[in-house]
Amino acid sequence: MATTDSAGYRLHAFRVPASTRSLAELLLGFAAIMAVLWLPTHLQLIFGPIALLAPLLLVLLRRPGLYDLGLGWRGFASSLWIFPAAVLLSVASVQLAKNFGTFHTLYAPDFSHVAGYVVWTLYQQFLLQDYLVPRLSAFLSGGRAIMVAAILFSVAHLPNLPLVLATLVWGAVSGLLFRRYRNLYVLGLTQGLLGLCFAVCIPDAWHHHMRVGLGYLRYHPTPLN
Repeated sequence: MATTDSAGYRLHAFRVPASTRSLAELLLGFAAIMAVLWLPTHLQLIFGPIALLAPLLLVLLRRPGLYDLGLGWRGFASSLWIFPAAVLLSVASVQLAKNFGTFHTLYAPDFSHVAGYVVWTLYQQFLLQDYLVPRLSAFLSGGRAIMVAAILFSVAHLPNLPLVLATLVWGAVSGLLFRRYRNLYVLGLTQGLLGLCFAVCIPDAWHHHMRVGLGYLRYHPTPLN
């Protein structure tokens, strides 16, 4: 597209290629999230909401439809099998953990904590499926975009190695499921269930109350009364 100035010279409108814009948004958004994870708690409370809400605004600026975001109801019914399958996997995991002696109660089993965690997993699925994968898809094929997104998702859980491994697998699986059913609700709830199962089946000494970043390194177990 070209225009002319007052002297009659042709001026070409500058447009950033979509792939370049996607790459810039990807790098800046992911870098901001990683930086916040390694800040002390009092600074996380200040900069954390900014780093987490910025991707939401960037996604909404592209004016996606509810179906594109995975927030519509199309595909919901056909994806419902995922949650019962996760329930069965969780029951089996708890039984194995009891047999191996690693099962323990949730460190904060109250409703507000559990509900807050599930809301957080829903937002994590938004970041993974609606922010990371679409921007990677601007220059990678669908399968490769999902795999790289899963890797980035797992890197965000460093240095918590048990969570890194678990989120790498779940990131890839959930990406494929989202491409098939395009529904965030079931995937977010499923991640919440699997995360809670992980928290009680894996020794707390390994995952430090499911903390990542600086919080993982600064974790000190609460002494028993």
